Amino acid sequence: MKTELSFANLAGIETELLAVFAVDTQTEKGPEAKPQPELLTADEAVRSAAANVLASGEYKAGANETLLLHAPAGLAAKRLLVVGLGKKGKLASPAVRNAAGTAVRFAKPRGIRELVLALPDIAEYEARSARAVTEGAILGDYDSDTYRSDRKDLSIHSFVLVAPSTTDKAAVEAAFAEGVIIGESQNFTRTLVNEPGNKLTPTILGQRAAEMAETVGLGWQIHSTEKLNELKMGAFAAVAQGSEEPPALIVLRYEPDGVTEGPVLGLVGKGITFDTGGISIKPSEKMELMKYDMAGGAAMLGAMRAIALLKPKVRVISIVCAAENMPDGKAYKPGDVVTAMSGKTIDVINTDAEGRLVLADGLTYAKQLGATHLIDAATLTGAIGVALGIWNAGAFSNDDETFAKFQSALATTGEKFWRMPLGEEYADQIKSDIADIKNTGGRHAGASTAAEFLHAFAEDTPWIHLDIAGLAWIEDSKPYIAKGPSGVAVRSILEWVRSY
Repeated sequence: MKTELSFANLAGIETELLAVFAVDTQTEKGPEAKPQPELLTADEAVRSAAANVLASGEYKAGANETLLLHAPAGLAAKRLLVVGLGKKGKLASPAVRNAAGTAVRFAKPRGIRELVLALPDIAEYEARSARAVTEGAILGDYDSDTYRSDRKDLSIHSFVLVAPSTTDKAAVEAAFAEGVIIGESQNFTRTLVNEPGNKLTPTILGQRAAEMAETVGLGWQIHSTEKLNELKMGAFAAVAQGSEEPPALIVLRYEPDGVTEGPVLGLVGKGITFDTGGISIKPSEKMELMKYDMAGGAAMLGAMRAIALLKPKVRVISIVCAAENMPDGKAYKPGDVVTAMSGKTIDVINTDAEGRLVLADGLTYAKQLGATHLIDAATLTGAIGVALGIWNAGAFSNDDETFAKFQSALATTGEKFWRMPLGEEYADQIKSDIADIKNTGGRHAGASTAAEFLHAFAEDTPWIHLDIAGLAWIEDSKPYIAKGPSGVAVRSILEWVRSY
């Protein structure tokens, strides 16, 4: 998608589709209260073109509600699309981001290849809106039908964001540029997550990471079995040993010019490119979706792409532990005891609890490489979806100050994470009779016991764990985003890094 920022007059822009936002300004409540939609543009020609239909009451400006007008009077555009943001008093970045995605996804199946979108005319909100609109439009353009032989090009070829000429142009330009980088980085993650396991083996994931790193200027190293053995990564190696495909230890480095002191942030991702469950094999129903078990690692790669391009003044290391979890004659078994890189021994209760094993060694290695603060992301447990549904991802932390920075980032990113508990009670559930720790704690509090397992390897290093299993894959298309990989956590990890 070609992206452009303009400060031209809306009424005079010749385009296939001009989209504007509307809010419901009604503040009264009760059965007699009727929506009062209002366009968020000062352009009188645009307001006049939509005045009659808005006054009719048939359009309410609900969130992502659309209204299409053909040959709007007084405008050079062939069509005018109005997209609702909901109640004016509840206006925030997520609503704007989603509405921009809705405009793009409205246009795509109708054969419209160019879209001009008017930035909401709210002075105190323009820069934030510019970033959110741009992110939303780019995210809305992604579809997951990569391998369909009859795939048609339904993408938006040209997207133009038009800001009022009275705006703070420098601030809007900067926000627009950020939005392009972040939206494209999240789509980079989504593209990786969407790949089938036979097309994205651990080795190929390493190659894709290296190609991205070369393009944006990150340092990189890709290792495999020999390095895992050298580092004594017994937990990671155990997961990988059941597959014909070798593992990949992906290491990316971002070192900004002139920064030699201060924190070093460690981003650690689970990169299980396909998860059968191993010897503790999963049910066959929906096992095909286990290609997305590397979504945490992909989120780290997308975040690193954005970090490299946005250039925050903080050093960052990323570790992605990529492997297949397969059940062959060499596979690790329930009852095995493996020794992690840290020296801790792990009693394997369930080979389908493999993500925490690779992350254990990833967290230890990040600390060895100098990380002073850690964040990991993983599609780690089904339990988090049971607890929080598909509306929030889980977040855990051993340090309130570190987590406060992440919590503050969510106001910018609009992603929903809910802090879940850690504690000695959960740690007790994973004490082993035969080893230092066991890799599952039973049926109860599965997300918290999994987090406590990782806590044992993060130790006292300030650390955040993101369990994104419930949100990494969108089961049904929404007006603003396609069914399939979501790219969740990329924006929030990025903003957490930038907070330093």
